[in-house]
Amino acid sequence: MHLAAHFPGVNSTTVWTDPRSRSQIDFSSFEHLARTAERGRFDFFFLAEGLRLREHNGRIHDLDVVGRPESLTVLNALAAVTERLGLAATVNATFNEPYELARRLATLDHLSAGRAAWNVVTSSDAFTGENFRRGGYLDRADLPQVLGSARTGGTPYTRAAEFVATARELWDSWTPDGTSRPFTHTGQHFDISGEFTVPRSPQGHPVVIQAGDSGEGREFAASTADVIFTRHGTLEAGRAFYADVKARLAAYGRQPDDLKIMPGVTVVLGDTDAEAQENAAEIRRLQVSPQNAILALEQVWGRDLSSYDPDGPLPDIDPDLGSDLVQGRVRVADPLAVAAKWRALSEAKGLSIRRTVIESTARQSFIGSPETVAADLEKFVATDAADGFILVPHLTPGGLDDFVDRVVPLLQERGAFRSEYTGSTLRSHLGLAEPVWKG
Repeated sequence: MHLAAHFPGVNSTTVWTDPRSRSQIDFSSFEHLARTAERGRFDFFFLAEGLRLREHNGRIHDLDVVGRPESLTVLNALAAVTERLGLAATVNATFNEPYELARRLATLDHLSAGRAAWNVVTSSDAFTGENFRRGGYLDRADLPQVLGSARTGGTPYTRAAEFVATARELWDSWTPDGTSRPFTHTGQHFDISGEFTVPRSPQGHPVVIQAGDSGEGREFAASTADVIFTRHGTLEAGRAFYADVKARLAAYGRQPDDLKIMPGVTVVLGDTDAEAQENAAEIRRLQVSPQNAILALEQVWGRDLSSYDPDGPLPDIDPDLGSDLVQGRVRVADPLAVAAKWRALSEAKGLSIRRTVIESTARQSFIGSPETVAADLEKFVATDAADGFILVPHLTPGGLDDFVDRVVPLLQERGAFRSEYTGSTLRSHLGLAEPVWKG
């Protein structure tokens, strides 16, 4: 299986009140988690990104005050203190340009001797766009979605797809033997020409990661990505997602192993399964404080619910579908459906607002003793529910320590995970072939 480490960022997963929690700005925190992941022989270290401090009801979102450093800068520094670990940066394709970003990624790939990866994301909101000279935003139809498909002859990709294709053209403008050639790209979103400044990188192209669960996102991943980061954490949902995405690859001349499916998961350990369940319940209680429960409720309802008691019942009013209460966060796709689901759960179990949020937004994917977790992880991969996992710990920066010390050795004993790195590049870790040069 493949394993990656997600640095716990500005989100409600992290338990900041735990005395072991440290800074998420200090380089020592990034270094600790990265060194732990490399000690565990993980494939890569993964950083998220945010381009604007989020707002909630006109105020800066509390979690954002800790800050969010720029991903590639951090990873360039980590390249100097790691040797084999892949380094994956989340970089927005909406507010960057292909030449500049391709150059930065190629630079990281050279500095790290072939360990760079790019998680492609976009932004559709004018709120984020206000931070940039361009301002505004792209229409939702111009997000990284597939408007048609190669099978139907429709326009295959939008700006993000063209962005990735253009970056790959730039990386291919240098021959494998080190000769620079001029490039020209003319398309719907980009019209550029010139000469690229960075020679072909050690792994040909940096690895491309994409997060997307919608039909359009799955098609984009099948056509373009090397790794897809998904939320499907249950066995049944994982198998369905895995089968669907892998089946799409043939239309693009790709093989099943050309795309690795890696859901983001959390792990809670205990000496026994019962103790792990107790630990998981306590972690969820800390993640969903009374304040966070109301914030989660407001994100669904789109209304100021600060007067409601977190230990009281859910609102009997419907969500405001036109609300702009929350800015810079992913919007709930169908607030009415989510509200109805939460009400039904609350009424069936007699749950308060806080308890409803805790149960409705459960994050722990694998809970148990080290032996139980190792067996469950192996089962996911063995039964085609995933190719591996991106672990999202709840502590910064020591949240992977127990997993690496207690679970990884068991996976190695089972033959389910590597005992040593066998290659030096991220592509070699993931079992991905170097891209064919298209000069």
